Amino acid sequence: MSLKSLDTASESYDAIVIGSGLGGLTTANRLANAGHSILLVEHHHQLGGLATWFKRKGHIFDVSLHGFPYGMVKTCRKYWNRAIMDSIVQLKNIVFDNPQFSLQTTFERQDFTDILQNKFGIKNEVIQNFFSTIGSMNFYDDQSMTTRELFEKFFPGRSDVHRLLMEPITYANGSTMEDPAITYGIVFSNFMNKGVFTFKGGTDQLIGMMEEELVKNGVKICTRAKVNRIVIEKGQVRGVMAEGNGEERFIQAPCVISNSGILNTINNLAGKDAFPKEFQEATNKVRVNNSSCQVYIGIKDGEIIDDVGDLLFTSKAEHFSSEELLDMHTKSKTFSVYYPKTRPGHNRYTIVASMNARYDDWAHLTDDNYQQEKDNLIKRTMSDLEKYLPGVTDKCDWLEAATPKTFHRYTFHTKGTSFGTKFEGLDVSRSISKVVKGLFHVGSVGIIMSGWLGAINYGVIVANDADAYLRS
Repeated sequence: MSLKSLDTASESYDAIVIGSGLGGLTTANRLANAGHSILLVEHHHQLGGLATWFKRKGHIFDVSLHGFPYGMVKTCRKYWNRAIMDSIVQLKNIVFDNPQFSLQTTFERQDFTDILQNKFGIKNEVIQNFFSTIGSMNFYDDQSMTTRELFEKFFPGRSDVHRLLMEPITYANGSTMEDPAITYGIVFSNFMNKGVFTFKGGTDQLIGMMEEELVKNGVKICTRAKVNRIVIEKGQVRGVMAEGNGEERFIQAPCVISNSGILNTINNLAGKDAFPKEFQEATNKVRVNNSSCQVYIGIKDGEIIDDVGDLLFTSKAEHFSSEELLDMHTKSKTFSVYYPKTRPGHNRYTIVASMNARYDDWAHLTDDNYQQEKDNLIKRTMSDLEKYLPGVTDKCDWLEAATPKTFHRYTFHTKGTSFGTKFEGLDVSRSISKVVKGLFHVGSVGIIMSGWLGAINYGVIVANDADAYLRS
């Protein structure tokens, strides 16, 4: 067993990674590959952060929507291993169903072009100009144009086209029409390359393979271990105070990489007083992105369901609205369907329904009201699912709901955010090592760094920074 308790950790390491989301795992792996001694500390009993899973009554449920761009293939081959890369497969049947349109797509550029041209009547020249514009966007572009303005420039007055382009990205990272257009363009053009992909075998297999790679490279992994404080003296990291088995101890390291949320890292783990006033002011302007609700649906052993698609974007709302998606009683949700082919050898069907949500809507309910709202969430979800799988309710043997409070409980993310921060969080995250020597942050910031691909790529960037610091 490679996961150890904190009391087995040494007194000092070259670097300590706090949290085992995909960013933290990748940073730890890259630094170990570079020859550094690494301690990875995770408060939960298993690794993965939001890239996680749980088991109920013979079912394995993946948490959150796990669709990512083709770029994940190259990233996993280069920064993890070929076995992980070879387990990446395409989701070929993406369904959209709402009052404005119903369609199926592979989410590849040519298929999307044909849909925009033939179903929505958009001229090919306009479509290609749109793709070229978003394809050339980068971090350093002007941020004044919003996504709404981008859409109106190319598809004026076409709320149906706006919905087709925006809805899956909002589900993927919480972005809105009022966010900078570059935060949309970069993410959408990544997906529009060759379609949407997932990990064959499920999240549990992916994290298991990553864990094996980490151990092979010498990373010390301690679970059920919580870092209470990053120790900073005279503007420089000295190590962490961490707790495991009810005992707190100091572990020394000249470099600490936090895979906790950026606001949690600054305000709680390091403490505001460790940072200059200007940096605190910039941090105070960082907005937290929204959270999620999910319903986990298990189909009885021996029962089967029809193949209705891999990922279903469904809604009863007349028009797309970021606010409607966040409403506690939203009429919009996605269904991620896991067939036996998704987890070879595990002959069960499961479905995960996902909805964007606000933490504050759930956080202040009484216990009775909270349970009632969860029950209602499950009922609405099953009612909507019956449209695509008639009789599915009678085939279920497990129904369970998660809310923003659930996400907060297991991840410690500020307000249970599923997608980190808005765009301004990226600069704060990148600047943290400039104001406190040896302190780095990796995690979901600025939408672009959200999702599986963004998290891993950001882990590589931060690992390179930390490696340079340690060698200096």
